[in-house]
Amino acid sequence: KKSNQVLENINPTMTTATASSSLAPRSAQTSLKRARILFDAGNGESSSTSIDGANTNGQSSNTVAPLTAATHAFVPPLFDSSIHKQSVSRRIKSFYPSEVKNLAFQGEEDEALDAASGSKESATVRAVKELRKEALERLRSGEDVGADSSLGAPSADGANGKLVLHREADLLKTSSGSGASSAVAGDGALVLAGSGKAAAAAGESAGKGRPVRSGGILVERKDNATTIPTPTWHAPWKLSTVLSSHLGWVRSVAFDPSNTLFATGGGDRVIKIFDLAKACVAANDALKITLTGHISPVRGLAFSERHPYLFSAAEDKMVKCWDLETNQVIRHYHGHLSGVFALKLHPTLDLLVTGGRDAVARVWDMRTKHQIHCLTGHDNTVGAILTKGTDPQIVTGSYDSTIKLWDLAAGKCMTTLTHHKKSVRALCQPTFENTFVSGAADTLKKWTGKEGRFIKNFTGHKAVINALAVNEDGVLMSAADDGTMSFWDYGTGHCFQTSSTVAQPGSLDAENGIFAAEFDLTGTRLITCEADKTIKIWKEDEHASEMTHPIDMAQWRKKCIAEAKRRF
Repeated sequence: KKSNQVLENINPTMTTATASSSLAPRSAQTSLKRARILFDAGNGESSSTSIDGANTNGQSSNTVAPLTAATHAFVPPLFDSSIHKQSVSRRIKSFYPSEVKNLAFQGEEDEALDAASGSKESATVRAVKELRKEALERLRSGEDVGADSSLGAPSADGANGKLVLHREADLLKTSSGSGASSAVAGDGALVLAGSGKAAAAAGESAGKGRPVRSGGILVERKDNATTIPTPTWHAPWKLSTVLSSHLGWVRSVAFDPSNTLFATGGGDRVIKIFDLAKACVAANDALKITLTGHISPVRGLAFSERHPYLFSAAEDKMVKCWDLETNQVIRHYHGHLSGVFALKLHPTLDLLVTGGRDAVARVWDMRTKHQIHCLTGHDNTVGAILTKGTDPQIVTGSYDSTIKLWDLAAGKCMTTLTHHKKSVRALCQPTFENTFVSGAADTLKKWTGKEGRFIKNFTGHKAVINALAVNEDGVLMSAADDGTMSFWDYGTGHCFQTSSTVAQPGSLDAENGIFAAEFDLTGTRLITCEADKTIKIWKEDEHASEMTHPIDMAQWRKKCIAEAKRRF
């Protein structure tokens, strides 16, 4: 009875008697014939055998066998293109919401490629092409592509996911025709037109020899491997000359623009000017002149590039301008309320910037001795200053562990960097790029020169950094309070040498500190000012090569991977 009800629902014109006679199992042969009919196409073609074994002698019949009709009515198809298309649209909406509005523009590329290539495509590629075509039609008709009902609103969930294809044929299939590359590439990635990172990934795949269609990829294949930068090889540095001239700690150093002289100031309250060439060979007449006038340790020195002037700052609150032609003080800059710890000249303007223990940086007119700006905002001593020809033209580092970037025209702070956890005692900047490095007791940090955006850490020098210096070859040197020195590759942050200064015989072991350091203008000599009252000149080892002192890439790779996993 149930079988009769099913057949009546399928074809009401059939009689109950016909249905019941068709369903009667008479023999094993009849059951076999019934199985053939159940799995037959059943689309109205002629049949020479009936369900009960009777032969129709080739007479055509337009009626469909009842069980065949029942089979096709209740058994779902193995593949439905419309269902697959909806599934692909849901995946695009879920995993790649940013690609929704690009479908129309990718559809134009599909039209051009389809005209040039007639290769067969997988069902997924065909579904995506249909979605693109529909989006292109909506765009041409003036509708909003992003408001697609089939794709839905873009969602941020799963934006970095992957669309995995399970059929190997789809992964290995390549297109043929007029040189057009496939829509499917290896490594489990479905390659489709796109933009942004997708285009870069597609270009990378093409460079590896895999056929990739121009444009980009719908599915981004992420590589979790950490990028290991290759450091530039630098020769190690060694001690060349030791000068013993000062009677106290040597606290500051500066080179003149002609690179023939350098000046040092120390705790003995005097400024000594040396001939660089003679000092490098430890000649007895290397000392040119000694300037006296300060009554406290000299903490800052700077030569003027446009005038025969030397500027000095000391802990006696005084900032002096020395005329090197007469060796006399010609100007005083009054205004600091406490000791002056840092001094810099502006590279293009006749301006002088000083900072000290009164927690401010003061900008002076070099000629009139007037104070132009008083840059306030730090909570502790201003211990380091940088000046540049482009904004921000003044950068200050303070013992309150912050770095401030200043607008020189307005005299106001543009940006405050609070990444350091310890006092910032040193700043330096190269001449070949607009970046700068700050040094503190926690670490060295590299920043962009314009916005002050953090770039990377230079980790490994665990000491109180007192001095930083960088030369034209990209060698960064950091000197610490305990006499340790680290030499870095400025581009990658690779520490290629770690050494310690040698205290002068007769001095205490505690007098190993380095207070100031500077490269000469050629970058081949390094001068350090130390606590053992000496001035040390360092140079590169001329016998070193990449064979004798290779880069330890294994250790460098290990360090890069460890830092990539660390949260700073």
